[in-house]
Amino acid sequence: MQRWQKRKTHFPLLALVFFVFIAFSILYSESNIRGIHQDQPPRDSNGDQPRSTVQDGLFNNSRPAQVLKVSNKPPVGIDKFTTCSSTVRYSGRRAVSAVHRAESGDVRAGSAVEGCDLFSGKWVFDNASYPLYNESRCPYMSDQLACQKHGRPDIEYQFWRWQPHNCNMKRWNAMEMWEKLRGKRLMFVGDSLNRGQWISMLCLLQSAIPADKQSITPNSELTIFRAENYNATVEFLWAPLLVESNSDDAVDHRMSERILRPDSILRHSSQWEHADILVFNSFLWWRQGPVKLLWSDEENGVCEEIGGLGGMELAMESWADWVASNIDPLKKKVFFVTMSPTHQLKEEWEPGSEGNCYDEKQPIHDERYWGSASDLSTMRMVEKVMSRLGSKVSVLNITQLSDYRKDGHPTIYRKFWESFSSEKLANPASYSDCTHWCLPGVPDVWNELLFQFL
Repeated sequence: MQRWQKRKTHFPLLALVFFVFIAFSILYSESNIRGIHQDQPPRDSNGDQPRSTVQDGLFNNSRPAQVLKVSNKPPVGIDKFTTCSSTVRYSGRRAVSAVHRAESGDVRAGSAVEGCDLFSGKWVFDNASYPLYNESRCPYMSDQLACQKHGRPDIEYQFWRWQPHNCNMKRWNAMEMWEKLRGKRLMFVGDSLNRGQWISMLCLLQSAIPADKQSITPNSELTIFRAENYNATVEFLWAPLLVESNSDDAVDHRMSERILRPDSILRHSSQWEHADILVFNSFLWWRQGPVKLLWSDEENGVCEEIGGLGGMELAMESWADWVASNIDPLKKKVFFVTMSPTHQLKEEWEPGSEGNCYDEKQPIHDERYWGSASDLSTMRMVEKVMSRLGSKVSVLNITQLSDYRKDGHPTIYRKFWESFSSEKLANPASYSDCTHWCLPGVPDVWNELLFQFL
């Protein structure tokens, strides 16, 4: 009797435990499903030049080509400590978003002036209207771009005005620009060249704001300038490859090998998705040799190697998928700035000469000039990606107008964070920066062009 009574008292207890276990499992599964959906971005939500020692390599191992859908759930993070366990040849995999792509259409890459191409013209010397600000009076100037501070002896590079053919650009007006930005977030996203354009914008705008109504909040990856009286911000987000990479540290990003997730953009898009006006760029970091792809579903750390242009195309496609599924052009404005040219080979504008942009004091006046750094295959790829975004993106085609400005680079007149040998110092061209731009200078015109569109 006692044995039977024990069984009788334990059976309901076991059933109760089993029932609680099943209920908890169901609730846990539903919680996970909700979490996955919450990780997805809302669809209707309104440097230094890097160095790379990655060399081209031949690999006998390869994987079968496959298509990988872009996951909106963040994968295991990639950072400056990420390494590849091994490297194989690129398999042909593409990151294809599950969202519908925008219909193809004409990319807005023209002028706000009827019948006028703002990007075709010439540089005109104008020391009456330019520069638009004083280098020493801009509290946000970068030592990388402050050429007068670091001893540049000439100032003529500050006096050139861009003059389109057959029309005029609207004169820059800081107060009018602030009215356009009232209650909005303007964000520049990209590399050190885009950061230079952001600093140019701050210098163009800050004098119109009382000192006690402006502030800047540096946060390494995202830096925010606030104008309280306009309830507006002008921000810069460090994202040199657009997609997630091991170079996403805004300070420490010089890696011996560049590793990226071509199918993962959420780390950056979660920062930029709430901006009202977005200005993107991407080019310089893809010219440093091959890159390595670490796909989000790769669990063993095996990377695929691909050339810089191929890697840029994969990243641009992921970026374009985000734009196609998240941007309503009636609520947000998106701009893409084309490549900023370098001037490393003097023989291109002065045949038979040696050297680079060092000691250049005049623009190139031959309107047919096109330097080798303005890579046509890259521009064609960008045009192809943009063609399917239609009115969602406006292209600021600054490439050729900037290509004329061999005189606009810092060369040796900037702060360098590394030391040079006496032999190198004796040859200034050997360490001249022919990539970035002095301020005031060429990036001011990029912002003048942006002003025309807004």
